[in-house]
Amino acid sequence: MGFRENLKEELIYQDIQIKELAQRTGLSKNTIANYLTVNGNLPNIESAVKIAQALGVSVEFLVTGKDAKLKPKKPLSAKMKKINDVFQRLDEFDCSIVIDLAERLSKRKSKK
Repeated sequence: MGFRENLKEELIYQDIQIKELAQRTGLSKNTIANYLTVNGNLPNIESAVKIAQALGVSVEFLVTGKDAKLKPKKPLSAKMKKINDVFQRLDEFDCSIVIDLAERLSKRKSKK
């Protein structure tokens, strides 16, 4: 995987929207969206550093998917991927309901 795929995966993993990343980096939403398209350009080094810092990862990780200094992330299970896929399609209101439900279930489970 390359920069585009790694950036896309990291945004999903951290549940960050393009708009939020744009605010964190000072880059425009269109610029970031362009980095995520199949025919999009790669960022210059300054932009790549801003993106990496905003996400708390290294530029090396965004380019190669590997970071020798950090432990690799545990891949999501099939169930978690499905939950994430469904969650991504919800609006903000429904997301808050799902989060509330998950927190309640987690608390109930920990009491047992």
